[in-house]
Amino acid sequence: MMAGSALSAIRWMLWGILGVLLVALAAVYVPGGATPGPSAERYGAGDYELVTDEGETVNDTIFVGQPSAVFFGFTHCPDVCPTTVAEMAHWFEQLGPDAGGLRAFFITVDPERDTPEMLNDYVGWASNRITGLTGTPENVDKVIDAWGAHAERVPLEGGGYTMNHTASVLLLNARGEFEGTIAYGENSETAIGKLRQLVGAS
Repeated sequence: MMAGSALSAIRWMLWGILGVLLVALAAVYVPGGATPGPSAERYGAGDYELVTDEGETVNDTIFVGQPSAVFFGFTHCPDVCPTTVAEMAHWFEQLGPDAGGLRAFFITVDPERDTPEMLNDYVGWASNRITGLTGTPENVDKVIDAWGAHAERVPLEGGGYTMNHTASVLLLNARGEFEGTIAYGENSETAIGKLRQLVGAS
């Protein structure tokens, strides 16, 4: 008798769990598709304006419409920046036709010195697929914050300054969603593999 009561109680408990699960599923269902989470939001979006190395004023929508590789740097950088720009040019060469609509952006963290003309000379020697971006200090601060990048002005002995900054290349798909990074000094084949995947997914 006690065994039958226990079995009945277990059945009721299972039905109760099933009911809770059905209610939970109904609560998260949205007609027409699920509500996108944070990982599906446009990365680096914000209220800022930048100027390209050709003198064109743009906003955050420049990072939408094609997969993009984005790097924060400055033209007075002694090592990381010229190395990364050269690597970007190499990646494009190795991708060949697979590059598709892939674009690369070099966003300065030193707008006081990096004019559009300077950026044009700086990235132009490497590849016409790399677009330099600058702007007012206020707008550059906004884009750095929006992207979660690091930029710190460091005084030099005897005057002048340099900049500490994020060294990774950030990867976005054509919808402007974050897809990953390429670390500074990362193996070239690994980096190119990530870019092939990025272009294929977009």
